[in-house]
Amino acid sequence: MRLTLHQLKVFETVARLSSFSRASEVLHLAQPTVSIQVKQLSDIVGMPLFEQIGKKIFLTEAGDLVQRNAREIFNAMESLEMQLAQLRGLKQGRLKIAVVTTAKYFVPRLLGPFSHQYPGIDIALDVGNRSEIVSRLSRNEDDLYIMGMPPAGIQIQRHPFVENPIVAVAPKDHPLAGKKHISLERLVQEPFLLRERGSGTRMATERFLKTQGVKLNVRMELGSNEAIKQAVIGGLGLALLSLHALLGELKRQELVLLNVTGLPIRRHWYIVHRCGKELSAVAETFFEYLEAEGTRLQGDLREAQAAHTLIVPQHGPKHRR
Repeated sequence: MRLTLHQLKVFETVARLSSFSRASEVLHLAQPTVSIQVKQLSDIVGMPLFEQIGKKIFLTEAGDLVQRNAREIFNAMESLEMQLAQLRGLKQGRLKIAVVTTAKYFVPRLLGPFSHQYPGIDIALDVGNRSEIVSRLSRNEDDLYIMGMPPAGIQIQRHPFVENPIVAVAPKDHPLAGKKHISLERLVQEPFLLRERGSGTRMATERFLKTQGVKLNVRMELGSNEAIKQAVIGGLGLALLSLHALLGELKRQELVLLNVTGLPIRRHWYIVHRCGKELSAVAETFFEYLEAEGTRLQGDLREAQAAHTLIVPQHGPKHRR
């Protein structure tokens, strides 16, 4: 069988995403090129690998067999690469990291110094929503994962390395911005903007509010932190977001943290990997680096929270002598 690794990679990506168009985006290839590679592999196998029902594609029995064996081949290659990297030491190697979207606000800044310290290490960073990252984790596609709410139902090891507080945020001119000790009952009377269902931030927020016996007045659901922040700045409502996602807007004084009793919601960022996974020397070193950097990040968060919670002194009436 004169198949190539490139053909297998293209096919496996289409099979995993169940979409030729999405595979072309992920692989940075034109969609006709993706189709040709899959067609050539199908011709080599001698049987169709996909069948189309309506607008959806599904693996045939042959396609399922090829996909399972392709994954074994790629896992064997990664194992070989890891063993060779260990023989070379840390001068060369490959590190694959996948993080949820909110983690993109701090993880890339951590990669810079690490990359300068180990310039021979090739780093691949994937960013996706929680469901996408959980899917990658279930398939063991990466060395390490960073997320705020590790999934149940998958055998994993998780290691907290820095806090991920969820705070209440508002425009600077909002009536609540000058108040101390705002109650949750008062807060939830305001219109709120929420992330989409399934996001870690929303799941943590809903769990917390349920324990407090209050419910948000939801005005709108939006699919990204960026959209929510711009909507809050525009006066559409308040939001509960990770402090990590707000540092830029707080520094530019576009938003302010509210002083709410019971907030922030205390969470952590976790370094996650599958149980029994043998971490390469490169992944082990980056793991230790993250744990060390977590202490510095913790200090930055506390300073930001103290500096950007706008409290207007409430003066009582003056008494004459």
